[in-house]
Amino acid sequence: MSIEVYRDAWGVPHLRAADPRELAHAQGLVTARDRAWQLEVERHRAQGTTAGFLGAAEAGWDTFVRQARLADTARRCYDRLDTETAAWVRAYVDGVNEGLAAGARRAPEFAATGLEPGRWEPWTPLAVWLSTHILFAGFPTKLWRDQVARRLGEQWTELFATDGPGTAGSNGWVVSGARTASGAAIVAGDPHRFIEAPGVYQQIRLACPEYDVLGLAVPGVPGLAHFGHTGRVAWAITNAMADYQDLYRERLRRRPDGRVEALGPDGWEPATAHSETIRVAGSAEPVRIEVIETGRGPVIIGAGGGGGGGGDWGPDADMDVDTDDEGGVPEWEAVSLRYPPRVTGESGFSVLPALLAARGVGDVDRALDRWVEPVNVVQAADVDGGLLHRVAGYVPVRDRDNALRVVPAWEAAHAWSGRAAATPRAEVDGHAVMANARGLAGPLGVEFAPPHRAERITALLDASASWTPATTAAVHTDTDNPSARRLLDAVRGADETALSPAARAVRATLLAWDRRMAADSVDAGLYAAVRGAVVRRLAAHEAFAVLREPAPYPELFRPWLALGARVAFALETLLVSGPVPAGDIARIVREALEEAGAAETPPAWGVTHRLAPWQALPDGDDAQWPGLAGDHDCVLSTSSVPGFTDRGARASAARYVWDLADRERSLWVVPFGASGVPGDPHHRDQLPLWLRGELAPVTTDWKSLTPEHEEQEPHDHR
Repeated sequence: MSIEVYRDAWGVPHLRAADPRELAHAQGLVTARDRAWQLEVERHRAQGTTAGFLGAAEAGWDTFVRQARLADTARRCYDRLDTETAAWVRAYVDGVNEGLAAGARRAPEFAATGLEPGRWEPWTPLAVWLSTHILFAGFPTKLWRDQVARRLGEQWTELFATDGPGTAGSNGWVVSGARTASGAAIVAGDPHRFIEAPGVYQQIRLACPEYDVLGLAVPGVPGLAHFGHTGRVAWAITNAMADYQDLYRERLRRRPDGRVEALGPDGWEPATAHSETIRVAGSAEPVRIEVIETGRGPVIIGAGGGGGGGGDWGPDADMDVDTDDEGGVPEWEAVSLRYPPRVTGESGFSVLPALLAARGVGDVDRALDRWVEPVNVVQAADVDGGLLHRVAGYVPVRDRDNALRVVPAWEAAHAWSGRAAATPRAEVDGHAVMANARGLAGPLGVEFAPPHRAERITALLDASASWTPATTAAVHTDTDNPSARRLLDAVRGADETALSPAARAVRATLLAWDRRMAADSVDAGLYAAVRGAVVRRLAAHEAFAVLREPAPYPELFRPWLALGARVAFALETLLVSGPVPAGDIARIVREALEEAGAAETPPAWGVTHRLAPWQALPDGDDAQWPGLAGDHDCVLSTSSVPGFTDRGARASAARYVWDLADRERSLWVVPFGASGVPGDPHHRDQLPLWLRGELAPVTTDWKSLTPEHEEQEPHDHR
């Protein structure tokens, strides 16, 4: 049987092949044809070579990826794969390599940058997976908490604890058959990520005699890791917000012969060190960096100290340089990163083919026992009534302080135990919700999303016992903003006699507002304006002066370290607790009302809250991006940085409804389209649907699909 490629009305590829390896080859081939530019950007990001064609702005990312040893870790993990999984991944890579040249001819970005399509290695999909998720656990937040503890005071270490500007989250819910019209379960939700164009999820169907699965793939990675429906069982995930990566404050020294040593629990010990060169497009001078690895892990901050060069964030007041007592050998401080795949050599990739072959929730459950990272909350349901709600992934058992901040590498108390924490699970009673809040994964993390999305989805699901795919899809679009309550309480408490008539009018409007962040709502726009004014004033308060000094860390980590963004996302907490006196909070709210009253009436929320997707090569047409409804804590989660920008950079990277009664009644949508090629009919044809909160139908009848005429002959993937 040759590889067969079909398309539905939205251009989504439906693939058939003789066996799983042929099918993996087909997935790689079609992905390369549809998304060659995206694949090559991801390969270069995983290798730390993007500055070579995108310019100096990417040198910081390339430096981090190289110093974190992501590509080397991917090689290690690939070498530890079982024979069958390794061959399956290799078949996908063979397909990518076969399709890249044709895909590149369709993608104008290659000519615009002068980039030639390269060659994927068998380990490249693992590197893409690692680079895509290396920041998911938010380890830079430990740098922030360390700054807060040392500058503001230990008692405020967790003051700003919430899902901040650098995190990714999701909504997800499973409804048992007892609460659906069909009597079969429904699995639904939407992952919230920084929106990229092309999108980070690829709708696809993979069919062979062993299985027939549809879902959302990560371009560059075979299978359907996060969201899939086999016809008999469906699964979905959200970020568990678990803490499984640690930062260590290292003490390093360079011997006269150039060798680097690190101070560990047992004294000075050898560290590996070598130099690498990052080529930068448009610059005659490449960037030379030093790559150091201690017994804890790769050094990602301060590797260039001690005369080694490499990096533009050298030692400073927080990263001291000194000399030891042995003849003036230079010592300096740095920060290393310890993360599970680097330590264990395990990627969890053996789970991917097992998920495709799953026939019930028991199969999904057993497969996920081998999951590594990112650590997820998983929900699944099958046609026999089986339900699953659990955490999956590797969380190391170690000292509590490791989860909070940067810890000293030389103290044995902070070493990993070598054991993984137990992953919690729960029974599903009618329905279960996962929305990054502290709950099932509570014992495994520090910072979680506020409970608003989870509670709102629960309330909506409680309102019916006869859910259908169509009515379930409506949950995605709820714009009620529960997080506004605390600021509205402060507005209500403002002394009217101390306000100008204009400010009183603003206060009255906000107190009559329905809390809906609708795109066409002028009242929502007014709320956002007042909120922004409060955030800016709060961030400027003298109590936080010590946190306004720039942190001594790479620019890559600035989203986690910016005071203004931290205040914006922790506003609910800061309005009622923290170092700012209550009287000053009341004054700040009054001043914000006065500011809004003196200004022109803000436009509707969607006028300023416009989509701002990341593009590796921006097309320069910013006006094309539409206005959005929703807000960070709405079920329709569309995140900006209040007080600094209303532009929405994070939103639903896909939406799905998996119906276990009839897969054909399932629904899905992505922000743009099935194709990554500008000008293709399916490049952005789903954007209008996505904006309206609508979903496209899933088509599974092969007779309703359109075959592509170019068949591929079978390949030998032995």
